[in-house]
Order: sequence, then C-alpha cells, then structure tokens
Amino acid sequence: MLQFTLTIQKFAAPLGRFLMGILFVQAGLGKIFSYAGTADYMVAMGVPAILLPLVIITEFGGGLAVILGYHTRIAAFALAGFCVLTAVIFHVDFSDTMQMIMFSKNIALGGGFLILVAHGAGAFALDNRKKDSAGT
Repeated sequence: MLQFTLTIQKFAAPLGRFLMGILFVQAGLGKIFSYAGTADYMVAMGVPAILLPLVIITEFGGGLAVILGYHTRIAAFALAGFCVLTAVIFHVDFSDTMQMIMFSKNIALGGGFLILVAHGAGAFALDNRKKDSAGT
C-alpha cells in the first residue's frame, strides 16, 4: 500500500498540472483564433480590448508554464489572480445557472493554483532541474 501511495503522489502533481494547464492553453488559442469576437465581448463587459494580448499571454503562456512545471509558482500565482478576476468581471450573474457554475469553477481553479504556489510543481517539472556549479 505504501508503494502505491508513493506512486500516486509522484504522478498526481504532473497530471494535476496538465489537467489545470491545458484548459488555459486551449482558452488562449481560442482567443487567438477568435480575436475580434473576444475583443468585442471584452468591450461589452467593460474591459478594454487592448488587454486582450495580455489575456492571451497569461492564459496560453501561464497554462504552458504550469504544464511544464516551469516557474510554476509565478505562473500559478498569475493564473490564480486571473481566475478570480475573470470570475468577478464576467460571471457574476447568479440568476443564470451557467454563470454561477462558471464563477464557482474559476474560484475553485484559483484555489488550485494557490496550492501550486504554496507547494510548487511536484515531480516531473522543469523547476526541478539541477543547476550547474555556476548557478545557471
């Protein structure tokens, strides 16, 4: 049983990083391929369209960084903030069940990212590469 638990612990972090990160990689790509529509939606919600490139970088770049375990704590912190902000800006119509679900999902993802901030990337992460004697 102990061996099984250790194996689960070893693979849980990279699998969790993948499952959380792929959502944001896909969302970032979706915004690239529907740039004008996304910009229009942002403006309709009171968010300047000039922020769309930052949104894409945060989603795509942050999601990829989390998947790879590269600067995981920084990427996870940025995505946690992004999740909470998007919940509050875009999903506060609690009379709409789907918006309430989206709000809850974003808040929960923000919490998951904060766990990565607290505990790091875990196994199979680029963050775990050993530095050479020069510290690079």
